[in-house]
Amino acid sequence: MNSETRFSTPAINSRLPNVGTTIFTVMSALALQHKAVNLGQGFPDFACDPALVDAVTQAMQAGHNQYPPMIGVPALRQAIASKVQALHGHSYNPDTEITITAGATQAIITAILAIVHPGDEVIVLEPCYDSYVPNIELAGGIAVRVPLTPGTFRPDFDKIAAALSPRTRAIIINSPHNPSATVWTEADMRTLQDLLAPTDVLLISDEVYEHMVFDGQTHQSAARFPALAARAFIVSSFGKTYHVTGWKVGYVAAPASLTAEFRKVHQFNVFTVNTPVQYGLAQYMADPTPYQNLPAFYQRKRDLFRDGLGKTRLRLLPSQGSYFQCVDISEVSDLNEADFCQWLTKEIGVAAIPLSAFYGNGFDQRVVRFCFAKQDATLLTALERLQKL
Repeated sequence: MNSETRFSTPAINSRLPNVGTTIFTVMSALALQHKAVNLGQGFPDFACDPALVDAVTQAMQAGHNQYPPMIGVPALRQAIASKVQALHGHSYNPDTEITITAGATQAIITAILAIVHPGDEVIVLEPCYDSYVPNIELAGGIAVRVPLTPGTFRPDFDKIAAALSPRTRAIIINSPHNPSATVWTEADMRTLQDLLAPTDVLLISDEVYEHMVFDGQTHQSAARFPALAARAFIVSSFGKTYHVTGWKVGYVAAPASLTAEFRKVHQFNVFTVNTPVQYGLAQYMADPTPYQNLPAFYQRKRDLFRDGLGKTRLRLLPSQGSYFQCVDISEVSDLNEADFCQWLTKEIGVAAIPLSAFYGNGFDQRVVRFCFAKQDATLLTALERLQKL
């Protein structure tokens, strides 16, 4: 065999043939190329509380640098159980019902792999976070897409009821909602509870923006509704709450029987999660003030951003929760959402995300999403540019 010999890589049959580079990666790269203000991808451009970094540093210096328990550090699981009890009145056993995960995205795929068998159906409400459908497909399940009401993004329970079938294994909900920034009400959750009551359908409740609910509203966690809590995997994220998205630490709370199945998958797809960060988070959670103050912190940024957008021809949609603001572009451009976002990045110098990217069929309703989890200076620079519109 000489040095000129060439070897071919065997072809594989893709598990995800329809998946390419995410819109977030594409728009972030375009923003960098054109020196645009990146209001596309949903992460803060400001630092977390130095006290949290100190707590993690202290944990490292104290020697907490080896594997923790597979299910998570006991102090952190207890802190989560105490927080959920205080906020939502539901008691989770920290030993058998709470698991620390490598972020919320890992939590969601782990829950799906634990419960979905080939041919099972899982209802997703579109527009939805882009990991849901590929996760279902990797499990061999079938994603049943049900649209939220265009324009308001409220759940359409008649459509959800019509999508339920004997093959339905689970439904995924998300409130506060990414990308639309809508929040499910107590009445919504009670209607869902009644709808699922006669079924064995499980619930995956994506609550990563739980502490970003505005205008005096209360986050309606599935934990607040006994019949939902009994069938739910509740997913949350420290990255969103404490401005540390790069740490990739979250958790799942679920009844013991569901948690047992969840942990069977968790131990083989992640095994365990960053030890000193878990100890640091447990120490930091002793003071509830940071998450208690988060709604006011982000509401002020929302209001600053909305006031500036009001000086443009972009039509503001409600932003009830999360750190997103959606706008209707109809009076500004005839372009479709994706082309408008490309144009906005290149010509105006602000990156946004088209809502069509959150639909399986690319449904275009002339709406794009901005992220306002940014320094005030970043938002003001973006607003100055957007006011050219």
